[in-house]
Amino acid sequence: MDKIHGNAVQALSCVQSGHTLMVGGFGLIGAPLTLIDGLAEIDATDLTVISNNLGEAGRGLGVLLRQGKIQKAIGSYFTSNREVGDYYQKGEIELQLLPQGTLSESMRAGGAGIGGYYTKTGVGTELAKGKEEREIDGVKYVFEPAIRANIALIKAHKADTLGNLIYYKTARNFNPLMATAADVVIAEVDEIVEQGELSPEEIVTPHVFVDKIIKAKKILTKAGVVSCE
Repeated sequence: MDKIHGNAVQALSCVQSGHTLMVGGFGLIGAPLTLIDGLAEIDATDLTVISNNLGEAGRGLGVLLRQGKIQKAIGSYFTSNREVGDYYQKGEIELQLLPQGTLSESMRAGGAGIGGYYTKTGVGTELAKGKEEREIDGVKYVFEPAIRANIALIKAHKADTLGNLIYYKTARNFNPLMATAADVVIAEVDEIVEQGELSPEEIVTPHVFVDKIIKAKKILTKAGVVSCE
């Protein structure tokens, strides 16, 4: 099956209102900016977005926030976009805050078929309210359920035509975990090469996890987001 799609809107045809989406990135680093632009063009609303943060004001996932398409966000660092607080105070978005390590481990558990796990992180804080607690060897833990999504939108550096992915430095961040924890995985990449051109030792996400690939139309440089069309 040909996994390569010509544009973001075409690749996102499977996204429906009410879906839960995982979206890679740390700030804008490693964020699938072209796919996010595609989401801005389709009619899907009432989305639950699982991401470290919601981009920046008017950039990345911040575009979808302004459009009112995000019903709920699950993440760790929403203050990277100051507008998130404004929307939350007005009751226009629901937020679930998770410590960054907990967010990562919950996605890893979802990808590994684990129902959840116990962690000491958050014990005794507001984040533990309403969660199951358990004492193990005299230490208190809280239970965190695994996280999965209908669709993961991820960013990689290169893909081959099969869908094997490699990443560029810290732009790797949450993307490989998300690729294992969603029913459909759509990868935005800077470059597509032929099968066999990637060394097996450098492949991080095997092709069996990847359903669709698009070529990035936007890249993040030190000067900011630029078009590479």
